[in-house]
Amino acid sequence: MKNVAFEVIDLEINALRILKKAINKNFDKAVNTIVNCQSKIILCGVGKSGLIAAKIASTLSSTGSPAFSLSANDCLHGDLGSITRKDILILISNSGKSEEIIPIIKFANRNKIKLIGIVSKKNSFLYKGADIKILLPEVKESGHGVVPTSSTSIQLAIGDALAVASLKKKQFSKYDFSRLHPGGNLGKQLKTVGDIMVTGVNIPFINEKKNMKDAVKTISNKKLGVVIVTNRKKNTIGIITDGNVRKLRQKNIDFQKTLVKDVMTKNPITITSETLAIKALRIMNENKITSLCVNKDKKINKTIGLIHIHHILETNIE
Repeated sequence: MKNVAFEVIDLEINALRILKKAINKNFDKAVNTIVNCQSKIILCGVGKSGLIAAKIASTLSSTGSPAFSLSANDCLHGDLGSITRKDILILISNSGKSEEIIPIIKFANRNKIKLIGIVSKKNSFLYKGADIKILLPEVKESGHGVVPTSSTSIQLAIGDALAVASLKKKQFSKYDFSRLHPGGNLGKQLKTVGDIMVTGVNIPFINEKKNMKDAVKTISNKKLGVVIVTNRKKNTIGIITDGNVRKLRQKNIDFQKTLVKDVMTKNPITITSETLAIKALRIMNENKITSLCVNKDKKINKTIGLIHIHHILETNIE
């Protein structure tokens, strides 16, 4: 039966190639409409197209374009009330003339709701009624040419393309993406330093004019194995680790008489709060350190947090 699998896959690959050639300026119009939407994006379809609509809605939402799907059948029994004039309606249909979608098209036209039609038939009610028309090519289906396979593949592909194009148009970053995916392996890999760093009173600061006895006390109290050295302007100028403390003890240095500024490591490595935690872990490993000062934007001497390697490992990021 592998030959059947090859046949189905080949048909769908060919359908996608044809789709690629069919993309035109209406795709750009649809992307701009999605990006500029100030309300909800509602997707709707019948049967297999309805399932595709649900998947596209999920993808749009996960990439910063609030969207949800409606059942075409439910729309005929009251759910049309959830669509407002500020919304965008995306209707997906292979034929564009299913009985269930005709009342929805009329409702959108009557209430001046922006309608994006994704359809394969140019001579159809949906194509004629849509404000933005995305005409999909007619493609050969598998299973005696009647099982919706190639047609749903290109519907899904055009939906993914709309979502990703909108993402890039809005300059939706990895940081934005991570905020919408807090759970699972994806969420872990997209956690930022800002999600897990210590802040406020938990940051182990010490003034440069304090002595090492005070520094050791701070390191012990904060339990992070490090202290961040600041000057009178609250700018970060150095760092002292528990490893530095051990080396100083071996030299029998008088901690009471030794100032922090005289033994600190100057210009500690810093990263921004929007840096992915997995990148912070790589920086630590490359530099054989266990902590990083966290700054906001390009102000590297203004520490707003501290991230320790244990914070990263506790999130199971590898």
